[in-house]
Amino acid sequence: MDNRDIAESSVILHQNLYDQIISKENLLISWQEFKLGKGSKCDVQVFEHDLAENLFSLHNDLKNKTYRHGHYTSFYIHDPKLRHIHKSSVRDRVLHHAVMRMIEPIFEKNFIFDSYSSREGKGTHKAVLRLKEFTWKLSKNNTKIVWALKCDVRKFFDSVDHQIIFELIKKKVSDPDTLWLLKNIIDSYPMRLDLRRKSRERERERERERESLRLRLRPRNSSW
Repeated sequence: MDNRDIAESSVILHQNLYDQIISKENLLISWQEFKLGKGSKCDVQVFEHDLAENLFSLHNDLKNKTYRHGHYTSFYIHDPKLRHIHKSSVRDRVLHHAVMRMIEPIFEKNFIFDSYSSREGKGTHKAVLRLKEFTWKLSKNNTKIVWALKCDVRKFFDSVDHQIIFELIKKKVSDPDTLWLLKNIIDSYPMRLDLRRKSRERERERERERESLRLRLRPRNSSW
């Protein structure tokens, strides 16, 4: 495929973006991709039991624009630190895959090379190899000390401004139906809680973190 073919395929992608997202073929492929490694999950099995009906229902809701993103299930995990997870339904997650399959090529080319999370051909192992390459180069073959800063944005998805995200998306996607769908998905995430409720949740989370730390530090033979 030469540059002209790539440009033409990109135009087609933008022209028919919403139809490509909601097509039965794309929804079926998205289900197959979503299901990998999750076949033993109860909610996945329930969805698969009436797979054809569930996918047709999702397709029709999207086609008629009556689709509304569902609520999230909230729970905590340790991996190893305490994390607050918000999980959407199987139906909604299949749609997330369907959206990603079609809009990822639009945004992928704008990502910096050294962004390794959730990208095809990247991943943790390649990130480690890249870090090793940088440290080897900067340390002059391990003859100098090299410092690296490890950091993260605390509660990014809980605090990021939805409108800013949407405005950035609009710079790349102009199709009104696709924008309607993306706005539906973005605004479904429960970030706008009242301040007192946020404060209480933060305090409870800090208490869980302290309790988790106490359990990890507790001597095995101790009864306290």
